[in-house]
Amino acid sequence: MTGQDLKKWRKRWGITQIELARLLGTYQETISRWEREKRGIPSHLSLALEALEHRLMKGGKNGFAGRMPRVQKAK
Repeated sequence: MTGQDLKKWRKRWGITQIELARLLGTYQETISRWEREKRGIPSHLSLALEALEHRLMKGGKNGFAGRMPRVQKAK
């Protein structure tokens, strides 16, 4: 997946960088760097987006019962 692919995916679903960052448990700046190809995109991101897409098809942006999932940072 390229940065352009990620940006197209996000735009297709009408999701901001901030919203996508929250859904993935990362920072908006990370999304921005991925899209600008200033930082390598993790190989597992495609799987995460596929799962997220499934949730979005079922319930839109609020497919997470109106709340963003909480992600604990690794220690």
